[in-house]
Amino acid sequence: MKVLLLNGSAHKNGCTYTALEEIAKTLKEEGIDSEIYQIDTNSVSPCRACYACSKLGKCVIDNDKVNEFVDYAKEFDGFVFGSPVHYASLSGGITAFLDRAFFINSKSNKKAFEHKPGAAVVSARRAGTTAAIDQLNKYFSITQMPIISGRYWNMVHGNTPEEVKMDFEGMQNMRILARNMAWHLKCMQAGLNAGVKLPYEEEIVFTNFIK
Repeated sequence: MKVLLLNGSAHKNGCTYTALEEIAKTLKEEGIDSEIYQIDTNSVSPCRACYACSKLGKCVIDNDKVNEFVDYAKEFDGFVFGSPVHYASLSGGITAFLDRAFFINSKSNKKAFEHKPGAAVVSARRAGTTAAIDQLNKYFSITQMPIISGRYWNMVHGNTPEEVKMDFEGMQNMRILARNMAWHLKCMQAGLNAGVKLPYEEEIVFTNFIK
């Protein structure tokens, strides 16, 4: 079993990475492999709403890592998405990245995310964390992904990695989150081994709010 941890910060080894690294260490202790995936926030283009992915099976924008990420994500069993807080919301880079990744996924024949557990992690100097967590969780909830929690909102505080490490409660919650993720993955695997099938997939119905 493998978990992909997405770092949506422009700082490769910054505060968000520090939180994800604590999760990765605990997952390893629980016998779960993991990898931290760094997005290039400086070159991510926003979705053009062109719907070309419906025909191509991938995004028509092909000069960043989004298409690569969706294909790579199919190899993983769970996900942790991490972002710094910018103006009480996610970073612009990870927002553009995930908007396109999840829209591509919705148009793909082989899904990368459905029914796989996901967890949202954010880092902030001070405030805006819960709004950013809500934003990340919406990618999970629209994609039939069980949302993994800790014992508190999944956030760390600090302006530097060193300060984040001094947020003892926040770092503890990263470890609790990791153990909950590991437990869910093991339970899911046990169920599949026992013959419990994934939910039946109905044909999707789209309804516009017009008469």
